[in-house]
Amino acid sequence: MHLRSTKIPKDAVHHPVFARFYARMSVAAETRAGMAAIRSELLAGLSGRIIEIGVGNGLNFAHYPPAVSEVVAIEPEHSLRQLAVRSALRAGIPVDVVPGTAEALPVKSEAFDGAVASLVLCTVRNVERSLAEIERVLRPGGELRFFEHVRADDRAMATVQQALDRTVWPLLGGGCHTARDTLTAIEEAGFVVETYRKVKMPDSGIRLPTSACVLGVARRTTVVDAS
Repeated sequence: MHLRSTKIPKDAVHHPVFARFYARMSVAAETRAGMAAIRSELLAGLSGRIIEIGVGNGLNFAHYPPAVSEVVAIEPEHSLRQLAVRSALRAGIPVDVVPGTAEALPVKSEAFDGAVASLVLCTVRNVERSLAEIERVLRPGGELRFFEHVRADDRAMATVQQALDRTVWPLLGGGCHTARDTLTAIEEAGFVVETYRKVKMPDSGIRLPTSACVLGVARRTTVVDAS
């Protein structure tokens, strides 16, 4: 395992109420909102060593293909990390759940063949820094698989999202921001976006501020200074 020697705060993020709510909601969404199918599509074709950032309660673990040799799973929130450890024990591949934040990943540079960001870039404190860290830890040519909340195309909904993001939503949603332009942020971080599609979650019924999502694959092409 390729971990940095720097000491990591065990509870860099603390949202115990949200963690309990998210754990229940995410399990229900596997079938009701079609999240199980999204997870399978997100992870299909991955191989080698993978780092997943912000794993929550670890529901992605069951969907990793057998060609993945190891997953290093980063989760900063204590309660969710405990649940992720339980999910790791049931996974069909080796999964190591460790504390850490997206802005300071506790792993060596160019140590991974792929990275996974699933409903996490909406919650990080610094998107630019988080993407720079993901780029650092990927080998040249490594993939970033992403599934994220994004700003809605509809102007009225986007206005609602922005109002929520400035007020109550980050407090209620564990730091979540619904209106981030994550696709542009990935491109500006130096990744080449190879494919993506817009997704509505859930795919039917009433539109929510969290309904607009993007699912895609980007690739690291540059050499990053590891100093």
